[in-house]
Order: sequence, then structure tokens, then C-alpha cells
Amino acid sequence: MSETLQLTQQLIARRSLTPNDEGCLQILGQRLEKIGFKLEMFRCGEVDNLWARRGNSGTLLCFAGHTDVVPTGPVDKWHSDPFTPTIRDGLLYGRGAADMKGSIAAFVTAAEKFVAAHPQHAGSIALLLTSDEEGVAVDGTVRVVEALQARGEKMDYCIVGEPTAVSKTGDTIKNGRRGSLSGTLTVKGVQGHIAYPHLVKNPIHLAAPAIAELAATEWDKGNEYFPPTSWQISNIHGGTGATNVVPGTVEILFNFRFSTASTVDGLKAKVHAILDQHGLQYDLLWELSGKPYLTPRGNLVDAVSAAIKQITGIDTDLSTTGGTSDGRFIADICPQVLELGPCNATIHKLNECVSVAELDQLSDIYRLTLENLLVKTA
Repeated sequence: MSETLQLTQQLIARRSLTPNDEGCLQILGQRLEKIGFKLEMFRCGEVDNLWARRGNSGTLLCFAGHTDVVPTGPVDKWHSDPFTPTIRDGLLYGRGAADMKGSIAAFVTAAEKFVAAHPQHAGSIALLLTSDEEGVAVDGTVRVVEALQARGEKMDYCIVGEPTAVSKTGDTIKNGRRGSLSGTLTVKGVQGHIAYPHLVKNPIHLAAPAIAELAATEWDKGNEYFPPTSWQISNIHGGTGATNVVPGTVEILFNFRFSTASTVDGLKAKVHAILDQHGLQYDLLWELSGKPYLTPRGNLVDAVSAAIKQITGIDTDLSTTGGTSDGRFIADICPQVLELGPCNATIHKLNECVSVAELDQLSDIYRLTLENLLVKTA
């Protein structure tokens, strides 16, 4: 049984539902300390975070991930206990197997093998691990990034272990993610009896032309890596529940998934301009969940792609699809961030699993990436 498989099993056995770490970081920290990593624990609220670094100078390559997992759903629908790691037909089953305890285990074993081969390696290696990624993500990676930023500590490269493969290990890596900007729009009218339309102002009717224009607006054309920015309504609520009352307000929830071709301020300004053009009385509250980030082809993409090719024979694809990840926080102190992990077919599902063979492949890819960036380019 490989070291990566054993470590993954140890981690799966910990019931680390967000925001609980349940001792995962202690297991990982002990192994990292043995090979010369200096550990710093950041306890923020109910969240445990770990910053582990080996080396004090030169190029810094960081591996980032999370020990927390989503709820299991109905346990009786699992083929085996979700927190009892179980191997069947070459697959390791358990909550977090793919998202992302397998990646974290591969980070550690890759570092162990690399340090054994290069005890005096150039540059530095770090791991940034949190127990607050699957939840609200306010006391996790973002807090560690803020602490590092405050003391002027930056990274050169970062690999986030999110599950990215579509069908085979290494077939896809994420070299960026779209930003997420939400709005709560309240359009004001005048409530009254529906039989007296001259005494009311129906906010739903007033808002409709503006909604149509917002839905038809081209926000940008995207770029080489991103599709055009998308504006979507997720919820509309208005009315008292009665059929004979015109509501006084209508609340509209919407979201932008936006590319690096747009800016937060630019999107906000355009929305306000459209609403003002239609003469609406309104309140609009904004919430930015994450800015977009992008790592074009360069040192990190090339190093990871070469490692994937050597281990799997696959020419990897670059993608920016999907939701957000902690890469959005790390990009503030790291110019090159990408995501590379196992197949994502079972993440957050019943009977989540990862291929046993895939775990060792990931460890080897991470180790070769270290070779490519800290040895061959030193």
C-alpha cells in the first residue's frame, strides 16, 4: 500500500465537516515537521489553518488545499460508511476522497520524496491548508493570506488541489476562475388595491423593461481563456400573497459570473446606469464573493503540463470553468495560481471516490513539478 493511499485513508477517517478539522492538520503537520517544515497554526474563530514552509528564500512554490468536507447526505444511501475509507474495485471510497483529502495526501508525499532526493534544494516549499473552504470561507485561506500579506510574504507559484480532471488524471487543469458578484435589488412602487390602478405603482411592471435590458446586455466579449460575462437572475419576490393587492416593492436577486475582461466597478456602474435610465426608485446592495484570476501560459503552466505529460502521457487542457475556489484569495499575493487534482465526477455526491492509482499519479506529478521549478530552473 502506497504512502499516499495510507495518508488519504487516515484523513478520510476524520469526520472533518466544515468548519471542523478533527485533527487532520496535526497529522499532516507532524509529517511535514519531520522533513524540515516550520509550522504556523492560525486559529480564526472556529477554523484551523496551517502555514507550513521549508526554506526562507528564493522561488516559493505553495500547495494549497482544505481538510474540511461537505455533509454526507443520507448515510444509508452510501455503499459503505462515508468516514470508513473502503477500497472496492481499485477505487477508494469516503467523504473527501476526491475533494480534497487525496490531493492533500499527495502534496505531502510529493514533498517527502522531493526533499529526500534534494535535501539542499533551492528555493522554498510551502503548504497552506484550511478547514474552512466548503462553508462561508471567511476565516480560512483568506485570513492566512492577509497575515502573509501584512508581513510582506509572497508566493511565486501556487497549486490548489481542487479536483479538476474530467475522465483521466491530468487531462484538465484550471488556470483561472471567473469572479462572482451578486446584487440584491429592491425596486420601489406604491402598494394598493389592484382594482384601482391609477392609485398604485406596480414595481414589477416598472422593473420589467430594465430587467429585459439587463438580460440582453453584452457585458464583455470574454477573452482567450474566459467566456463572456454572464448576468443571471436567481430569485424574484414581490407581493403579499393576495391576488387583489399590488405590491409596494419587488426584490430581485442576481449574479454576475465575470471574466478578467470586466471589472467590479465597471459592472456596477453599468447596472446603475441602466436602472437610472429607466427612472426606477431602488436600493441595490452588492456582495463580491470573489474576483476573477488568470494564470496565462508561463513557468507554472509549463512545469505542470510537462509533469503531467511525463507521468500520464496526456497533453493537458487549460480551463476556467466552474465555480470559485480559494485560488481567488491566493491570487492577491501570488502571480501564478492554478488548480490540479483528481477526477471530479463524484465530488459532493453519495459514494464519493478516487482511483487508488490516481493518488500515486498525483503525488508524482506534484513531485515532478517541484523538480521542474526548484531544480531545473534553479
